Amino acid sequence: MNLLLNVLWVIFGGLWMAVGWLLAAVIMAITIIGIPWARAAFNMARYAFLPFGFAAVDRDVHLGEGDLGTGPLGALGNVIWLVLAGWWLALGHLITAIGLAITIIGLPFAWAHLKLAGLALWPIGKIIVPREMVDYRRPV
Repeated sequence: MNLLLNVLWVIFGGLWMAVGWLLAAVIMAITIIGIPWARAAFNMARYAFLPFGFAAVDRDVHLGEGDLGTGPLGALGNVIWLVLAGWWLALGHLITAIGLAITIIGLPFAWAHLKLAGLALWPIGKIIVPREMVDYRRPV
């Protein structure tokens, strides 16, 4: 089922949003200073391309230990990301979600775009894992 949903996702808006994430990652990587943001954007581009069957979770909760991306520096990095690229990626996901929500068939894809819009605003400190690896008993 995940394969079918991912194929339909690519057709109905997933491809162009994944390209948006890749563009943001490349621009960040070119600046050299933006390499930490580029890494997060590349991870999110992969998730934006094939979201079904995967989940975005807090890295410190999933791994059980904190790091630079999950502490105060990660929060500062997210604020910088939000100003530089996060708002327009979130806007792209939101516009796509509204377009897909018009039809009943598009509702699951609209919901996935809304989840990605939230990630677009605050991606540092997140990790993409197969849905089977998510421990739903712990807060995410």
